[in-house]
Amino acid sequence: MLTALTGIGLSTAAGLNAYIPLLLVGLIARFTDLLVLGDAWTWLEHPVTLVLLAVLLVVEFLADKFPAVDSVNDVIQTVVRPTSGGIVFGAGASAVELSEITGAASGATAQGDVSWGPVVAGVVIALVFHVLKFLGRLAANSVTAGCAAPFVSFLEDVVSFLTSIAAILLPVLILLVVPALAAAGALLVRRSRRLRAERGAEGQATGPAAPA
Repeated sequence: MLTALTGIGLSTAAGLNAYIPLLLVGLIARFTDLLVLGDAWTWLEHPVTLVLLAVLLVVEFLADKFPAVDSVNDVIQTVVRPTSGGIVFGAGASAVELSEITGAASGATAQGDVSWGPVVAGVVIALVFHVLKFLGRLAANSVTAGCAAPFVSFLEDVVSFLTSIAAILLPVLILLVVPALAAAGALLVRRSRRLRAERGAEGQATGPAAPA
């Protein structure tokens, strides 16, 4: 049960930033005993992988802070973030007996095998939160003319980091964190769209009068 919560939390974080949970999983697995990865996922803690993830994280961090560039980045991340979500859920699942997460139906017989149930679940969860992030960012940019992009992006990075840490160190918190993030994302999209509609209506009301 706890490992399932860990996977859900990590894949949720991946929907906001693909590289933060990947890098944290790799670092924690390499330098501590808090997360012991199965044989199929030990490549995540390899030094070359960690350096590559750190470089990609820096690129993602910068690209996501500028209007227009962030929208292009989000389109590209439509593939990357769900993939990251599947990897971190699958890697987390390998740290304990897989029957605790997927049961006998997973088809996995050892911790070194890849169980595709958690991977698919991670892909779906990350994709859902990526879509919420993408729609919320578009709406916020349109309302603020892009001025909110750096602040919103930094907030998303912080939430991704804290969610990843909570998923690894105190998974029970995910029972509260994930529903709260989903509700906040949906609310942000609705309010931003409402503000955009109100501004559009005001623009029409104050526009030039039609000729007689």
